[in-house]
Order: sequence, then structure tokens, then C-alpha cells
Amino acid sequence: MESPDAAVARERRASGQPQRVHDATVLLRDIRELSAAFETHLGAQLTVNATDLTAMEHLIQDGPLTPTDLAHRLGVSTAAVTTVIDRLTAVGHVSRVPNPADRRGILVVPAPASIARAMGSLMPMVMGIDGVIGEFSEAEQQIVTRYLERVVAEYRAHIPPAI
Repeated sequence: MESPDAAVARERRASGQPQRVHDATVLLRDIRELSAAFETHLGAQLTVNATDLTAMEHLIQDGPLTPTDLAHRLGVSTAAVTTVIDRLTAVGHVSRVPNPADRRGILVVPAPASIARAMGSLMPMVMGIDGVIGEFSEAEQQIVTRYLERVVAEYRAHIPPAI
């Protein structure tokens, strides 16, 4: 389904009116919006809010983390991350286990069943997107990859370094 912005851009191009941004840029905005909508959907499936979902993403990608590490990744205080961990524990998504590297510390560990639920929703979409690139020739794939590398570089160039 074509987004309203893409339709406007197509109409401007067809009429010869000046176009504000390239259609590819409009589509990138659509992808960003769809990604946000998918995250909202995934959060609803897992019965977590956006912050808790982000915490789960870090735990699923990187494995067990200390509460302090998780707080830094989320950009919240250690007190706030305790609330996040409490919520995730209450719904069975994580557990607290002793940290073998620090007798007084704990690690936050994602529950295997929660990982499976998240991946069960995420992987079909990821594999579908990955399959789309196979519809293009090798030369076209290289162009698409080069374009996306430049887009990622532009995003990174506009994010101030962490303090």
C-alpha cells in the first residue's frame, strides 16, 4: 500500500511540480514509521511498554546484563531500571540471578520462552525483508546496500556523541 506522502511525491513528479524530497527518502520515513508500529505491536504481544521492550531487545541481543549496564543502555537511572526489571520479572520475561563475576551483584537474564515469543514474531518479518533483496540482481543489491550504508552514515553523523 502506498503511503500518502509517496502518493503526493508521485503526483508532484507526474505534474512537473518541484518535489521536496526523493521518493526513496519518503519511503525511508515510511519504514521508520512502520518499524515503530511493529515495535508497538510486538510490545502489545509481549504485554510490555516501549521502555521494557527496549530492555528486552538489549537482553535478547546481548544476553544477561547487570542492572547498571541495562540502565546505561536505556539511558535511565539505576532506580528507574529497577522498576523496569520488576515489571519484566512480574510478567515472566526476565529473572534475576547471582552474578558469578560479582558475589554481591546480579544479572538480568531473559526468559527462553520470552525470547522464543519475540523471535516468533520478529523472524518471519526479518526473513521476508531479507528475501526481498534476492529479487534484485547482484549489481542492484550492491547499489541498494551502498545507498543504505550512506543513509546509516547520515543518521550517525547527526547523532551527537555520548557523554
